[in-house]
Amino acid sequence: MNPTRHITRCLIAGVVALLPLGGAALSITWLEASIAGNWRSDPEHFYFPGMGLLLALLVIYFVGLFVTTFVGRWLWRSTDRLLEGLPVIGALYQSLKEVLGYDTTRARFFQGVVAVRVDDGFELGLVTGEAKGPDGAPHKLVFMPSSPNPASGRLVLLAPDRLVALDVRTADALRTLVSIGKTSLDAKG
Repeated sequence: MNPTRHITRCLIAGVVALLPLGGAALSITWLEASIAGNWRSDPEHFYFPGMGLLLALLVIYFVGLFVTTFVGRWLWRSTDRLLEGLPVIGALYQSLKEVLGYDTTRARFFQGVVAVRVDDGFELGLVTGEAKGPDGAPHKLVFMPSSPNPASGRLVLLAPDRLVALDVRTADALRTLVSIGKTSLDAKG
């Protein structure tokens, strides 16, 4: 295996695994510490424990509200193009978008969402490619993500007849996994 490709793949997998949890934890911790440090020392400011968490939720809400407006979408697309053009960071950013299923302009990282029969039901899987199985027949490489952290899981080699293709976007499947099934999947298999 090419060492550069291996290192890049491992770095991307690490960032995908740590980014959501680590980014949220660091942001909330930083915001809470900043507010607590600045506002506790000044008797004129009102402070209560958890104020940083509340402000983080408000910031996330207002960012979401902003990017759903016409101007916000335009600004978000401009920022997206800017980030993609940066050396090193642009490649990482683009890879993250592909892995998370948010890039519709290039070849997708995941080729589709499938249901894989297990014991009494089905598990969600994400098709990543094809390979010859032990019998020489073509098989699908399927990433079986765990929930609520879909960045971890296992890669399995399965015969196509064990898979049921689902009419679901990768981003929706990942959102369902992260929310532990609290968001609608609406699979039409």
